[in-house]
Amino acid sequence: MAIHWTYTNDKEIWTMKPYVGFIEQATITNSYFRQVLFTGKHSQLVVMCLKPTEEIGNEVHKNVDQFFRIEEGTAKFVFDGKEEHTVGDGDAVVVPAGTYHNVINASSVIPLKLYTIYSPPNHPDGTVHKTKAEADAAEAAEHHCDSL
Repeated sequence: MAIHWTYTNDKEIWTMKPYVGFIEQATITNSYFRQVLFTGKHSQLVVMCLKPTEEIGNEVHKNVDQFFRIEEGTAKFVFDGKEEHTVGDGDAVVVPAGTYHNVINASSVIPLKLYTIYSPPNHPDGTVHKTKAEADAAEAAEHHCDSL
């Protein structure tokens, strides 16, 4: 895990271990739907793999900007339910906070490999969701706990 907490005089102090790695290789070899590689105070690095035709689902992050880079495959981004862009290997997309967005694997045969940077972090540090179903279940449980 990338975040470490230190307590000095009852005050919380951030100490972080940097992420250093070959992000292209980490992204291409990842077969999990979502895997958090680094979580800092203001950003989070996550690799993702979407199966053929799989999508993240329409979502919005009220206070989180999100950067995407496609390493392998073709993605269709849909913004606010109407604006569409198709992007591929080496392309980047930035989604401002408050924008509804969906990422869809445009291929029926090739997995989509990408990494994303959230600012600020959006998932618990160390999160690994092997499948979209696992991710959906975890997010439903998280939102259920938020409403209690």
